[in-house]
Amino acid sequence: DQDKRSDSPEPSCVSMKSDQSMEKPLRFSEDNRSTDLSEIQRERTDPPEPSCVSMKSDGSMHLPRNFRKEDCSPELTVQKETPEISRRNMDFILKELEHKVISLVKNQLKRFVKMLKNLDYPACSGREEEDEEDQSGVREGALKITLHVLRNMNQTDLANKLQTKLAPSCHRKLKSTLKEKFQKINEGISDPGTSVLLNEIYTELYITEGGSGEVNNEHEVRQIEAASRRPATQETPIKCNDLFKDQSIRTVLTKGVAGIGKTVSVQKFILDWTEGKANQDVLFIFPLPFRELNLMKTEKLCLEDLLYQFFKETKEIKTRDYYCYDIIFIFDGLDECRLPLDFQNNKRVSDVTQSASVDVLLTNLIQGNLLPSALLWITTRPAAANQIPPDCIDQVTEVRGFSDPQKEEYFRKRIRDQSLAERIITHMKSSRSLYIMCHIPVFCWISATVLERMLGEAEGGEIPKTLTQMFTHFLIFQIKHRSQKYQRESDVDLDQTREIILALGKLAFQQLEKGNLIFYEEDLRECSIDVREVSVYSGVCTQIFRQESELHLGKVFSFVHLSVQEFLAALYAFLSFISKNRNVLQQKHSGVFGFSKKGTMSDFLKRAVEKALQSENGHLDLFLRFLLGLSLESNQTLLRGLLIQTENISHSKEEVVEYIKQKIRENPSPEKTISLFHCLNELNDHSLVQEVQKYLNRGGSSGFSGVTLSPDQWSAVAFVMLNSEEELDEFNLKKFHESEECLLRLLPVVKVSRKIVLYDCSITEKCYAALFSALKSSPSNLRELNLTYSKPRDSGVKLLTEILMDPLCKLEKLQLKFCSITEKHCADLVSALKSNPSELRELNLSYNKPGVKFICGLLEDPRCKLEKLQLEFCSITGEDCAALVSALKSKPSHLRELNLNYNKPGESGVKLLSDLLKDPHYKLEKLQIRDSSQLRELNLNEKGIGDSGVKLLSDLLEDPHCNLEKLE
Repeated sequence: DQDKRSDSPEPSCVSMKSDQSMEKPLRFSEDNRSTDLSEIQRERTDPPEPSCVSMKSDGSMHLPRNFRKEDCSPELTVQKETPEISRRNMDFILKELEHKVISLVKNQLKRFVKMLKNLDYPACSGREEEDEEDQSGVREGALKITLHVLRNMNQTDLANKLQTKLAPSCHRKLKSTLKEKFQKINEGISDPGTSVLLNEIYTELYITEGGSGEVNNEHEVRQIEAASRRPATQETPIKCNDLFKDQSIRTVLTKGVAGIGKTVSVQKFILDWTEGKANQDVLFIFPLPFRELNLMKTEKLCLEDLLYQFFKETKEIKTRDYYCYDIIFIFDGLDECRLPLDFQNNKRVSDVTQSASVDVLLTNLIQGNLLPSALLWITTRPAAANQIPPDCIDQVTEVRGFSDPQKEEYFRKRIRDQSLAERIITHMKSSRSLYIMCHIPVFCWISATVLERMLGEAEGGEIPKTLTQMFTHFLIFQIKHRSQKYQRESDVDLDQTREIILALGKLAFQQLEKGNLIFYEEDLRECSIDVREVSVYSGVCTQIFRQESELHLGKVFSFVHLSVQEFLAALYAFLSFISKNRNVLQQKHSGVFGFSKKGTMSDFLKRAVEKALQSENGHLDLFLRFLLGLSLESNQTLLRGLLIQTENISHSKEEVVEYIKQKIRENPSPEKTISLFHCLNELNDHSLVQEVQKYLNRGGSSGFSGVTLSPDQWSAVAFVMLNSEEELDEFNLKKFHESEECLLRLLPVVKVSRKIVLYDCSITEKCYAALFSALKSSPSNLRELNLTYSKPRDSGVKLLTEILMDPLCKLEKLQLKFCSITEKHCADLVSALKSNPSELRELNLSYNKPGVKFICGLLEDPRCKLEKLQLEFCSITGEDCAALVSALKSKPSHLRELNLNYNKPGESGVKLLSDLLKDPHYKLEKLQIRDSSQLRELNLNEKGIGDSGVKLLSDLLEDPHCNLEKLE
């Protein structure tokens, strides 16, 4: 009935030929979702069905009756016609418009149905091809409506089939090209002949949902070690193919340390799409790695031309197709980006045909100015996450690499001999430092490469137990493999091999200082590497240094992983010192080290320790571990004859070990202390660890009761606990030693514990600051915090509120009993909890003066899921009870237990609380109101309090302090 549509806007005289008149598809209401195609066709039987009406001609347009030529002017019409006549004319126009629109849509629907029934039915034929240009807008609009309805009917396969049938032919060509490119993987090997099918070896990675795009500047080994202590149950897992399942998400940022599996995840995502396994509603996926985009930083071109540079199939895509079909852009390796990404000052670009620099095109794509309907997936290492403004990101995910079960799955898939695979798994588990590194898939591959040969081919030698040993064997194997492969051709002699290793080491060292993981031709030339002879370099180190293959625009080089780069950088520094009497660590180009020219090896290593400790974020941690490990005679023996011509360089290992222990006693940050213990491990010194191991063997953390240890021994306890296989569920300071020194040394353990109990512990403001700083660095671990009988004071409460406000905070229980919490403190805590209230289930503010009005504000928050609230001895009055009851009744409450013992609610307060027992929306299971000595009369007539209410009432009557005189 058109009379019911009087609010419809008046259509303007827009040419149907232009696509400007095409509005967004109609939004169907929920009750229309069950409509099928036949019902759409049956809805209107009266209007005649037009045959292939051309929108270009006006032959099918009938002027409304009584219209005259002079009436075509809107101004004249308004002046000559009465409002009644004008309304009737408009009604007629709307009816005629409705008839024609429905006829056009029905025509398209008939074609769609034929296409779905018969896949060979052409998308466009005969007369339709003549009107291709004119019909395209109608077809696209009708298609969007049809796809929308089909998907709301849960007919996703049907929708995808129809969309694919109508898609440009280049859609299938692009899929075929990408499948050919991404179906194989080289696992760090640059020789194409050794590639394997990705689907044969792919192991599902552990990826978590949520988080922020904030930067984590810690060394990635620290991040891996922290992640290894985090139970999988604490995070929300997500599969890559589900990244865009939520239609409100446009841009996803995926973080992960180097080698953790970001690029492989991208490869599997694309491969699954090309094979029709996922995301079939997407017509085009364009993977654009930053390492390749860097090569175009000086060019100026439009987005269409940019895509054509990478994907020749896009030549067939029409400009309008970019706006009509679902597209995903994948920008892999934001940390490798050498473009400015100037979001603040770059000019605005909104058309795919508008030329600009690559940097400008990217910023406009990410901001949504250019192709706002396109989806974006960006991957990055954590240290580079802040290059994208937070308001441009809808979802942050993190690749955590392999969980413990996935590590074992990888080795069983990678090693065909299953008995050998089990031996390798057993060995890796025996060395906690190696097993932790197996979170990184690339390290699993390195370990499998080394151990498969050492354990499977009886090559002899000590099985690697440290990182330095593992990487040294890996390097030697690569060189030997090359030598054996070309033994009949004097391809590369030993002297040349040494020079190549030194050149690659120099490249690794210089680029490590700059923070670069990928290199271009100019970077190689700086290290005197002839780009024309790169094949020789990659040939010597086939699986270590590689030139990226299948790049469209130029040459890009990299080491197989950051840890390999750090190892070669340390090897270069070490070999230069002992073989060429050169201290490269004090060269002018080095902005990190500044060593004197003279000194012993011990002095050299001690100074390296000192410099590494000066790095706030631990960026030299792994480099230092490798450098110290290489100083051992056992590792030098492996290299002698191949890389080292001189005898082993003797130095006082004990002197360096004692220097590291002294640094541990000086109490650097907890993270640096743990790093120093890893250094002792590389030097094969376990004395400190052995000193405290007996207490842990005696009874875990309970074994330290009554034991007084030195500061460095407490640090050793932290190191041992972090490297144990046991879950660190609870940290209770009383089970160790109630001292500030002990707590500060055990902060690394505190950071990874789910429950922290500091009951009745005297903690200074300085110690609180250190505690909350540690908790703030890993807020997603913490589930329960018990500070009963402690006094956080103003500064401590402020730090606590910062943790509670973090969106990653998952705290469920907060115990602040006897903590001198004031109304001001309570206001700050409640404000923080209201900003992030979804997880908190229990709150204990007993024996404080918190201020009920603030607690009421929390209870009134619709997101509050508090189940247990304890307010003993909080000076609660009858007026406070009224406020609490009002807050609880303001919305359906989750509260099951309310403790108001030893307060003064008075008769009015108790009556109000008793009313909660009969509220059908309220399911209070436990109400404690002991010491209600002022209550004299209680009327519960017709209240219907139920069994739970009767029990609560019985408890009240049994209370010796109860002075109730009248009960009805």
